Amino acid sequence: MKLKKITSVCLSAVMAGALLAGCGSGSTASSAASSADSSASSASASASVTAASASAAKASGKYTIGICQLVQHPALDAATKGFEDELKSELGEDNVTFDEQNAAGDAATATQICTNLVSENVDLILANATAALQSAAAATSTIPILGTSITDYGVALDIDDFNGTVGGNISGTSDLPPLDQQADMVTELFPDAKNVGILYCSAEPNSKYQADQVKGYLEDAGLTVNVYTFSDSNDVASVTGEACNNSDVLYIPTDNTAASCTEAINNVALPAKVPIIAGEEGIMAGCGVATLSIDYYGLGQTTGKMAAQILKGEADISEMPIQYYDNPVKEYNPDICEKLGITVPDGYTAYKADSSDSE
Repeated sequence: MKLKKITSVCLSAVMAGALLAGCGSGSTASSAASSADSSASSASASASVTAASASAAKASGKYTIGICQLVQHPALDAATKGFEDELKSELGEDNVTFDEQNAAGDAATATQICTNLVSENVDLILANATAALQSAAAATSTIPILGTSITDYGVALDIDDFNGTVGGNISGTSDLPPLDQQADMVTELFPDAKNVGILYCSAEPNSKYQADQVKGYLEDAGLTVNVYTFSDSNDVASVTGEACNNSDVLYIPTDNTAASCTEAINNVALPAKVPIIAGEEGIMAGCGVATLSIDYYGLGQTTGKMAAQILKGEADISEMPIQYYDNPVKEYNPDICEKLGITVPDGYTAYKADSSDSE
């Protein structure tokens, strides 16, 4: 992991500094040693304070939970709500306080939020979406971190040969649906399609992971696949236009930037009469015709159960494997399907606008 590389570099720098100091005055070397001892003592003290705080929280049964959500959109909102509702149920509403903050889609803001949560010595951090998880992981190695709405933890945290358990102070839940089945929806709904465009934000590594997987499945089915990426919300419309000009169908994976720009995407794709298969319900609701999606509220509840086990001392986060949602649902958007003249086969459930809030 990157953390090990960073630690190695830092240790090398300290050793090099000590060697240089040895070539100079004795007082300089003594000062460097004293400084190193002071830093080590400070780090040890910080870890002790964190451990003491966690112990005190467990003894009192009162907990403060920090939440860093990358951006506001229905899927992530539902995951956060499910998490909070489950923790209130597990611990008692009067025993848990949430410091919920939203980074408005900006990774730098997510980093600042997580840094602040660590300085406040919260008992646990919920990192909702990949950039939030990366920021939390960089901010602390001692406070428990649970991710949610993360597609692949190995990709998000740069872990080679990821085996399903992160280890250390990190675990969580994944929103990865069966990507092969999502790819099958393209050929099931649009058997005459020849060219498929995959559209996502280049700044989101988990979107690339999904895109690469689905591209392989579609090409195995004999389709021509082209990938179109936008860097941020400013070029969503223009890139969507290019994709529509060259595609019979578009596929958009679970992508936070796309989810916050569905109106802009729909304003281009719908007039062009290019249907969109979406990676999750929120994107489908805004601009898609169908999805094989998970229940994000349910995903949040699962994450909340994990948090309760950690806080009550019933589970060791370093040994908790990533959990997945087992029952994805085929949904279609009646409004967009009607406008495009698409007849949906049996086995699909009609999306209802208030379905995310029905829990």
